[in-house]
Amino acid sequence: MLLVSVLALPLVTLPQVIAQLSLPEPPYTPPDPSAGTQPSNGTAPSPQWSTLLGNLLYFYDEQRSGKLPSNERVSWRNDSALDDGSDVGLDLSGGYYDAGDYVKYTFPLSFTLMSICWGALDAGQGYELANQTAYLDDMLRWGLNWLIKAHPAPNTLFVQVGDGNLDNAYWGGDRTIPTPRPSYQINDTSPGTDAAAQASAAFAACSSLYSNRTLSLSATSALANSSYASTLQDHARELYSFATSASGGMQTYQSAVPQSADAYASSGYFDDLAIAALFLSLAESGSNATSYYADAVKWYYSSNLGQQLQAGDETVFNWDAKTPGSNATLQVWQSAAEGYFNAILTGAGRSHLTNGGLLLFPGDSDEASLNPALNVAMLMTRYASANLTSNQDARSKYLAFAQDQLDYVLGKNPMFVPYVVGTHPNSPANPHSAISTGYAPPNGSLTVPDDLDTDPAREAYVLYGGVVGGPDANDRFWDLRSDWVQNEVALDYTAPLLTLAAQALVRGAGDPYYTQVKAGAYQQVRPKGWPCDAAIQTGCRHHSLSTGGKIAVGVVVSLVGVIIFALGAYWVWRTRRNRKY
Repeated sequence: MLLVSVLALPLVTLPQVIAQLSLPEPPYTPPDPSAGTQPSNGTAPSPQWSTLLGNLLYFYDEQRSGKLPSNERVSWRNDSALDDGSDVGLDLSGGYYDAGDYVKYTFPLSFTLMSICWGALDAGQGYELANQTAYLDDMLRWGLNWLIKAHPAPNTLFVQVGDGNLDNAYWGGDRTIPTPRPSYQINDTSPGTDAAAQASAAFAACSSLYSNRTLSLSATSALANSSYASTLQDHARELYSFATSASGGMQTYQSAVPQSADAYASSGYFDDLAIAALFLSLAESGSNATSYYADAVKWYYSSNLGQQLQAGDETVFNWDAKTPGSNATLQVWQSAAEGYFNAILTGAGRSHLTNGGLLLFPGDSDEASLNPALNVAMLMTRYASANLTSNQDARSKYLAFAQDQLDYVLGKNPMFVPYVVGTHPNSPANPHSAISTGYAPPNGSLTVPDDLDTDPAREAYVLYGGVVGGPDANDRFWDLRSDWVQNEVALDYTAPLLTLAAQALVRGAGDPYYTQVKAGAYQQVRPKGWPCDAAIQTGCRHHSLSTGGKIAVGVVVSLVGVIIFALGAYWVWRTRRNRKY
């Protein structure tokens, strides 16, 4: 079978390369949003997809924390939070601010890094076609190097830096971020099984990328760096051992660090253990790979994770849920994955489409409506593009549905809004982001403006590449800065669109849909009144909603994503098992 040979090819490790890739000169900077109205006239690869990919990576530059490099592209960002970790005698500066404020969370960051590395494992050539591979390398290292700092000992992982309550009381620039910024850890006696396992998965997935263990002929070998890959793999192994063998047993990380519960509470840890074991099986070789693969199967069956794929019970794959289908045969995996996808296509499960065509999962979509749609689109696309479907008809249906969701996000929706900041004149102009707003609290006080939506009248900086939460269940979008449900950006919101853009470049797709959207069309249909959600209750007629945690719950990609990875890992594992090392 062709798939077997395709997956077996990348098992060769390239010669050691130590240096990080050199960034282009002159550097890439996003064009004016008006450029999004200009079709490429059939040019391949599409310059518009290349620009979108570049803007999405640029967003991560905008979210950087710590001492910025001399070649920092975002002129309005400054060094910040340089004393992070000083309360515990460590240097925890660096990394990324999670969303629209200034807290750093390890759990969703780990998922973001895992997702992006996984995407590059099978669509890395898209970055090469867009001349963005060096920026991918730069983005990943900025996050991974901080994650290395956050793991200073085998059984210690820092899972949060910053006080969420204090941070939410501040709305200002990066020069006057309030202190103290406490550092919160899990350790051997106060473990966090899920957070340790997810960080292990991030390290293992990215180690596979840097060691050139790819999942597709459309991957990239430009990042091959055996020294860096080895460092990442060492951390992956230690964290997996910590997750499975802590003297304090197994528990969710908010049991040890309740301060993280408001923003990113975890619902369990078996899915994290399974995805970590699967990525470790890809990154390892010989008996180690077989052992990790067996662990993934064990976690899958021992906790009945497959039930979460059944129609009516299907979950979403995100920083909180990664249930895999680590079953023993290709046919069982196909049945599980396609049962999940088919429930979405036929409406047999709990998800449904809005009148405008956006996929919604009740509950999961309430505070970040675009995430399930983007991530299901990403999963369907990679499943179908890898020829893993049981038949050609299924492949065609999955690709068509995925394209519909991608088109919706990029402007084919009732609001005529491409939901990526700075991409098009109709893009959101008021992302919920303290960094880009430009508001200066009087005398550095811990205050927010009396009217967040009008002070300032216009955001000081364009937060290029930020994917916002998205419209409500009726396809309505108000573009209000105060509405963190609809307008907040986050690291993990952007991750799936990166992979989708890279996939579009690999297959030579035509322009993103937003080139067909008329500038100014949003203003003609912008809804009157107010939204009704967890951030704003003014538009609620019959009930009010909880104002809960300020940071919108992030990326939603479901357990089926791990099944798709497991399908590839199955072939790698089977191939390696029959090889001599």
